[in-house]
Amino acid sequence: MPAARSSTSCVIGVDLGGTKLLAGVVGPDLAVRHRIRRQAFGLDQTRLLATIVEAVEEARAEVEEEVSAVGFGIPVTLDRRTGTAVYSTHLPLADVPFASVMSERLGLPVAVDNDGNCAVLAEARHGAGGGSGDVVMLTLGTGIGGGLVLGGRLQRGWIGAGAELGHMVIDMDGPPCQGHCPNRGCLEVMASGSALVREASLRVARRPDTALGRALEDGRELTGPFVTELAHDGDPVARDALETVGRALGVGLSSLVNLLNPEVIVIGGGVIAAGEMLLEPARREMRARALAPARDAVRVVPAAFGEQAGMIGAALMAREVAP
Repeated sequence: MPAARSSTSCVIGVDLGGTKLLAGVVGPDLAVRHRIRRQAFGLDQTRLLATIVEAVEEARAEVEEEVSAVGFGIPVTLDRRTGTAVYSTHLPLADVPFASVMSERLGLPVAVDNDGNCAVLAEARHGAGGGSGDVVMLTLGTGIGGGLVLGGRLQRGWIGAGAELGHMVIDMDGPPCQGHCPNRGCLEVMASGSALVREASLRVARRPDTALGRALEDGRELTGPFVTELAHDGDPVARDALETVGRALGVGLSSLVNLLNPEVIVIGGGVIAAGEMLLEPARREMRARALAPARDAVRVVPAAFGEQAGMIGAALMAREVAP
């Protein structure tokens, strides 16, 4: 992987997900000087683009240091020659010339890449990948993003549409996938935050006498973070839902191990807040299905940057276009 350019100025990294946006001012030492979180769910294209610009401008105004460039990690398939989003499953960004729109509105150099590519770049170069040249990353949020560093190089595929790891089919008779994906049983619909909510909902209908069931009766919204919170508190329904999601993740990991033989698989995104309640069943299922010796050589670890991996990676890409 080429080293990032050195810079004494700050850059802004933006990680745009299916439901939320993280924007952070990142210094030369990768320390986050200021971070902003915004909701992105349910916005039309005009409002979504305006929200992104507002978040960047607000973050920029919160620091005294010069901001020299902005990097964006967005969950779309990009034409990297033009910075145009050519396919978008979750957000209304299809056919948007994203790089030019953002550069014009912000008046700064802009770098744009897929959010999974940004995340794996951060973790492989500076995080849980530990400098390994063969790293696979999965980001578990509303959906599942992916990124590959193989032989020390970020892999995007022939036309830049590769590493859509969340759309590997692991159950051909599984639930319909999300957004505009036509498949059933994709890893994304089996092991994401949305899957965790679905699995918890199915279980609480059968066992309403748990902490989760009582909270829902009291009007609490069923969300992935809430299920994870109750799982940490020992709620059996929440823990069982996480076990199922973890096992589904492990099925997907076994295919990645067999296909790519990575040294490290990094799991990031908001769902990683579940920690070993997610990772332990994932590792167990992966080891039961993947072939040795690749199975025995791989490490499955949480992201060092947590949910900020995509934001940090976007900042690293911003350094490449900074003057």
